[in-house]
Amino acid sequence: MTHQPESSVVETVVQLLCESGLSQMAEAVRIMLNEAMRIERSRAIEAEPYQRTEQRRGYANGFKPKTLDTRLGKITFQVPQARGVEFYPSALEKGVRSERALKLAIAEMYVQGVSTRKVTEVMQQLCGLDVSSTQVSRAAQLLDDELCAWRQRPIGEIPYLMLDARYEKVRHGGSVVSCAVLIAVGVNSEGRRTLLGVSVSLSEAEVHWREFLASLQDRGLHGVKLIISDDHAGLNSARQARFPSVPWQRCQFHLQQNAGHYVPRIEMRREVASNLRSIFDAPDRTEADRLLELAIRKYEKSAPKLAEWLSANISEGLTVFAFPTMHRRRLRTSNVLERLNKEIKRRTRVATLFPNEASLLRLVSAVLMEISEEWETQKIYLTMENSGHITRQ
Repeated sequence: MTHQPESSVVETVVQLLCESGLSQMAEAVRIMLNEAMRIERSRAIEAEPYQRTEQRRGYANGFKPKTLDTRLGKITFQVPQARGVEFYPSALEKGVRSERALKLAIAEMYVQGVSTRKVTEVMQQLCGLDVSSTQVSRAAQLLDDELCAWRQRPIGEIPYLMLDARYEKVRHGGSVVSCAVLIAVGVNSEGRRTLLGVSVSLSEAEVHWREFLASLQDRGLHGVKLIISDDHAGLNSARQARFPSVPWQRCQFHLQQNAGHYVPRIEMRREVASNLRSIFDAPDRTEADRLLELAIRKYEKSAPKLAEWLSANISEGLTVFAFPTMHRRRLRTSNVLERLNKEIKRRTRVATLFPNEASLLRLVSAVLMEISEEWETQKIYLTMENSGHITRQ
């Protein structure tokens, strides 16, 4: 099997798509992934095929065809083999895990007899074949074992903990209900982001939050110096029970959104938003408190409900001023979790309705595991001071 230079591979793919359009997307994916796997093998053995180097750790050992069902149909890839070193291309697995979970979620609806014509059509597009209940159960068990191991892995020291919740529709007891999906993201002592865990439950808010936080601690979570989140129902009580001495930073982005509900006239909204930005962008806590007091006095007569709300809530978004200046912009909101929620929504909206909690947990876990693996290879999210120890101002 002959190989083209990387630049030639890209040119071949571009030419293919230009000449044939999206109808040849599957062939383009096959060419690109084959090349990516070949490059990965060369890196694993630290040498190109037939190249003589002192650093060589193994030998290229040909290729083995492997056919996969993808959203583009069946594609047969040439999987590089290696001798003398353990190797299997991660490029082949990347992105496949969450697609398997999505297929299983939809297939499970079909098998349980709760699907609609739309769901059946989507399943056929994604799977490309009919799925039996036995096949679904076998595939689900293999994927669940992998995802469960990821959710239960040890955690360690996490100075910054970010929490969020979203809701998805699940069929339960003959009706459709909202199911809470709790997500925890951490910044570790090296300054890297990591997805700590996810939990799905129909239980009441505080009980679910309390059990979720307890599970993180049972896995070794410690060293938390700040918790960042929105004001979710039940979270405050659970947080105070499990982390009684850890300060809380309420998301400034959501505070600005919430303030809009207390502005009596539309023409005031821009002015109020500007006042809040000035408070949040203050150089230190003393100045932020001064600007907040001015805003409260300013609206005591023209918007008394707004003034009362500002007095009771805004200080919860100023905790971040007690932390290093270089960290504040990253820590003052939970926007990193908002981006995660958008990615989850992009996947879950295909399924629309989940037959049970397990299928929802399977898909969300697969998506988050995929994202967490990407984060682990990206650059440092925060530069931690004093070799990983946070210094308060």
